[in-house]
Amino acid sequence: MNDAALSPAPGSFGDHLRLWRRRRRLSQLDLALDAEISQKHLSFCESGRARPSREMVLRLAEHLGVPLRERNALLLAAGYAPLYPERRLDDPTLAAAREAVTRVLEGHEPYPALAVDRYWTLLAMNAAVPPLLAGVADAALLEPPVNVLRLSLHPGGLAPAIVNLGDWRAHILERLARQVATTADPILAALAEEIAAYPAPPPDVPSPGGGAAAAIALPLRLRTPLGELAFVSTVTVFGTPVDVTLSELAIEAFFPADAATKRALMGR
Repeated sequence: MNDAALSPAPGSFGDHLRLWRRRRRLSQLDLALDAEISQKHLSFCESGRARPSREMVLRLAEHLGVPLRERNALLLAAGYAPLYPERRLDDPTLAAAREAVTRVLEGHEPYPALAVDRYWTLLAMNAAVPPLLAGVADAALLEPPVNVLRLSLHPGGLAPAIVNLGDWRAHILERLARQVATTADPILAALAEEIAAYPAPPPDVPSPGGGAAAAIALPLRLRTPLGELAFVSTVTVFGTPVDVTLSELAIEAFFPADAATKRALMGR
């Protein structure tokens, strides 16, 4: 588990700030220079001798790359109201965002695409995804809320159908580790720990003649009723979100990694 996830929950603003600065491996001087404030003032903010303004909290959070959810926590710890709302995706005020997500998912057909939240909970998917889940043995993994990573790598999920399971699992765990480092979220850290405990072969050692495609992106190779399919994926996020839900929403779109997969999904 990531060290940051094991840290005790901070209480004061200074505690929060100090933990985030250390997670980002910055000294007080480094952060002070980045935020264009004096090191003395930053030190006073961390020690509680000075109360930062609301604008200062947001400036420090920006330079530390703190996610919106945690920026709200910083504001609360400093005595200010949260700035960023958190609404359910089905909230009427997010109708335009929902429509945008639907258009992206449907526009990607006949290739699979899905939308997930911060915790990899499935929020939406296009019509190309369900056929790929036909071989899932454990029906409980398909019961909402569906966790995409658990569904993919659990022995009762898609894991037996993933040809390059060792490599794909290592890739997913690396992505999760980066996400935990960015957010310091204990729920994500626990998910990473759970997935790391699933049985899987070790990743293959890349060979010098591994081919150009393997050097660009790791493909997901999946056994399906259509034969073995190979995909590479891209992730789309909202560019300038001002809502916690939208800031944590990601669309993962899978593209054919070879001509055979493209022909199989195009039906020709």
